[in-house]
Amino acid sequence: MTFQPGSDLDAEDVQARVDAAIEENDVVLFMKGNRLMPQCGYSQRALELIDQYVDDFETVDVLPALPEFRDALEAHSGWETTPQTYVEGEFVGGSDVLAELDERGELEATLAGA
Repeated sequence: MTFQPGSDLDAEDVQARVDAAIEENDVVLFMKGNRLMPQCGYSQRALELIDQYVDDFETVDVLPALPEFRDALEAHSGWETTPQTYVEGEFVGGSDVLAELDERGELEATLAGA
């Protein structure tokens, strides 16, 4: 699922895409940029942490419609900041939470949905 800069995504479209990404993927990372070119350090860190343990996960670039993505993600998690990671439909957290889980040796199990 790739969103191109300048796309005409309104709040309803974004909400539908967020809902679908969370529902249809075991692990999904909402981030600034994409896997090949993260656009902020926090997104890059989250990507690296997940990539250590999961080969197949979805990323969604929030930059093309940042205000709409913030609103849609906040409806799911209570947080408006990115990156945000969801595992089996449940909000896990941003890069700081992923790093804490990794330090405690719990990230791999969390990403596996355990």
